[in-house]
Amino acid sequence: MKWYINKKIRKGKVTDITRRNFLKTGLSGIVGLVTLRAGSAPWNSITENQPKRRLIQTVTGTISPDAMGLILPHEHIMCDFVGADQVSKERYNPDEIIKTMLPYLHEIKQLGVQTFVDCTPAYIGRDPEILARLSRTAGIYILTNTGFYKEPYLPKYTWKVSAERLAEMWAAEILEGISETGIKAGFIKIAVNPGPLIPIQKKIVTAASRTHKMTGAAIASHTVKGVAAIEQLDILEHEKVDPASFIYVHASGEPEQKYHFEVAQRGAWVEYDTIRKETSEKHIELIFTMLDKGFEDSLLLSQDSGWYRVGELNGGKINGYSYLVREFLPILEAKGVGKELIHKLTVLNPSRAFTMQR
Repeated sequence: MKWYINKKIRKGKVTDITRRNFLKTGLSGIVGLVTLRAGSAPWNSITENQPKRRLIQTVTGTISPDAMGLILPHEHIMCDFVGADQVSKERYNPDEIIKTMLPYLHEIKQLGVQTFVDCTPAYIGRDPEILARLSRTAGIYILTNTGFYKEPYLPKYTWKVSAERLAEMWAAEILEGISETGIKAGFIKIAVNPGPLIPIQKKIVTAASRTHKMTGAAIASHTVKGVAAIEQLDILEHEKVDPASFIYVHASGEPEQKYHFEVAQRGAWVEYDTIRKETSEKHIELIFTMLDKGFEDSLLLSQDSGWYRVGELNGGKINGYSYLVREFLPILEAKGVGKELIHKLTVLNPSRAFTMQR
């Protein structure tokens, strides 16, 4: 079996906006505090022809995409599923979480992992300060995100404000920093329900599209079902957003692989991110089919693993992050996937997916 490298290059039409158009703000504040200094919609004041800089935005600063090394593009340090109206930093001890989760990061660091993408969004336990402390201590780059999940983890004001206002808020977290931490989000994380999108989710996808146009940040969407993935790509197309900015999260949960093919054909990323021992055979079949179809340039691999469960004793049952690198990649290699292709799937592809140009 032989797979050839696809020479087609994704050419993102990434747009930009200067930081001075925003007031420093965070999602924890009053929505009305987020205002534009320029007085006009930011995507109307974008200049297309200015030079672009390629960067990855981590919780400890920006780095070159070439510095990311081996990447886990979808994992979690901590989550709190108590609900948007009850989630609070008062519910956990940061020192306990760091003590609990640090050994898992040390383990993957020793296996060669250099970058960890944390996909816990606001109102489910996102804490950029904990991530920054872990990053510095473990010696691993960590990315955090802006954006919202889905009900019941949406703040009540999500229904009241416009997509434009949500986009302004999320862009501020990328360009200025999250709340008063000064830590900047490195991508956009959203979520939709299975099946056709409901109105609130259409608003969130639209807001994510406009946030991308202001910042160049990738959009990782908890999606699962193919119908929802296609609807989201249609919204991006309507908003004139390059599909290469979109990551179809939890794609392996969709049994009809024709949707995976369509997403890849449209230029977006297909992410198989629930890889673990009990699902290894399923994922091997999915991956080989994608490779046989020529979609090696559209594929991301991760585990959706972790995490410290706020509210449970000692963080509850935690699944480590080592399986993919320690066991699964050697299985792929033994079945004929060459080292160069594995490098593409675990280093080159995710670095391209999360690179911002602005």
